Amino acid sequence: MHTVVVGTSGTTAQDVIAVARGNARVELSPEALTALAKAREIVDALAAKPEPVYGVSTGFGALATRHISPELRARLQRNIVRSHAAGMGAPVEREVVRALMFLRLKTVCSGRTGVRPQVAQAMADVLNAGITPVVHEYGSLGCSGDLAPLSHCALTLMGEGDAEGPDGRVRPAGELLAEHGIDPVELREKEGLALLNGTDGMLGMLIMALADLDRLYKSADITAALSLEALLGTEKVLAPELHAIRPHPGQGAAAANMLAVLQGSGLTGHFQQDEAPRVQDAYSVRCAPQVAGAGRDTMAHARLVAERELASAVDNPVVLPDGRVESNGNFHGAPVAYVLDFLAIAAADLGSIAERRTDRLLDKNRSHGLPPFLADDAGVDSGLMIAQYTQAALVSEMKRLAVPASADSIPSSAMQEDHVSMGWSAARKLRTAVGNLGRIIAVELYAATRAIELREGLTPAPASRAAVEALRAAGVQGPGPDRFLAPDLEAADAFVREGKLVEAVEKVTGPLA
Repeated sequence: MHTVVVGTSGTTAQDVIAVARGNARVELSPEALTALAKAREIVDALAAKPEPVYGVSTGFGALATRHISPELRARLQRNIVRSHAAGMGAPVEREVVRALMFLRLKTVCSGRTGVRPQVAQAMADVLNAGITPVVHEYGSLGCSGDLAPLSHCALTLMGEGDAEGPDGRVRPAGELLAEHGIDPVELREKEGLALLNGTDGMLGMLIMALADLDRLYKSADITAALSLEALLGTEKVLAPELHAIRPHPGQGAAAANMLAVLQGSGLTGHFQQDEAPRVQDAYSVRCAPQVAGAGRDTMAHARLVAERELASAVDNPVVLPDGRVESNGNFHGAPVAYVLDFLAIAAADLGSIAERRTDRLLDKNRSHGLPPFLADDAGVDSGLMIAQYTQAALVSEMKRLAVPASADSIPSSAMQEDHVSMGWSAARKLRTAVGNLGRIIAVELYAATRAIELREGLTPAPASRAAVEALRAAGVQGPGPDRFLAPDLEAADAFVREGKLVEAVEKVTGPLA
């Protein structure tokens, strides 16, 4: 099994995905253990002093004015976890919780939080045992960290609350810890707060969304190329010299991908077959690289933000290298929230342009010779009419999901926390948007491959043929009389989501950008 070693200098997106989705084993580096021990010595020294230090010997948030006596501090740390584990709603996905826990462990191992080495080891042990705390949909405002989600994770470390075992059954966390030989953690000064105060949930969801979107943007380039072929469009608009004079990197990459897919096509450029010859293709075909390219460049910015966050130690207060323990506002989720919302906007637009191409394929007045709705016997058969309805409904929801969460704020904690990022909410809606985008691309794929097969006497590009053949081999049927469509659409969605479309095409084209 793959092992991820956590040090003091952050982690990588690949490691987050390996732990969250691949169940990679987690180990703490000797460097991290040393840093943890040194930072804990500083916290213990401050705890012994009579002067109050926020998070060490005081209450939290609006209650930070109270100095807590030594005999009450362990109780204080337990209480903050119990009281903050106040989430509601459906449980979030296992991969989200694993990313959340791993990223919190990453920050703990930085040596900036003051947590003892044994607490960090317990966090790694829970991940390695496949124990997943039950974390609920609602409870984070994206400021002072993803408080409720992280609190539910900390509660599991204490042996309290509910968690999902490696078998998928939800049981009391204490039972699961005992079965795997993990002792519940007895929290000390600063530790409860350190386990709750980070942007780990929204960051984990950002990293996984970027991985999924990378695959979907390549898939969208492929389906756009297939639609261009099916509509007898021209590939001349994809020429590198045209995109060089507007040098957005994403645009150039998208155009190059489409051109690679269309290499050797016998369907492109048949404008003369129309009764009214075309001078140029519609925007949804001609401008595909510009829209997909802008989304790619948005992803590049989001990756930059994610990389900076992965190198960060987000906590409040933090232990600085010179031994000071200082309060700060680094837990505010604005940097992550903004790019989560930006990605949802870009995804909505990509879905919108894909739907417009699908609609064009189905409309006999704009499809340049294809049968109405790609039906076998139009009138008796409805063809893909309602498949486009489903796609349109998904696009409409994508537009609603593109409304930014980060433009909102709601005060909390008796006005101490009077401006919040709503980054968790931005991440949750982006996950929905990513799933919808995959379905939208799958409908275009379904329509475009059928349309290509209906162009009798014209030969598609080798990469296009590979896509069609792989889709049919996956059980998605081609042209013919009406049938129960939902299973075909679900299979097409899985084909896109699992990367099989990109894989089939890249066997012909080589790696796509």
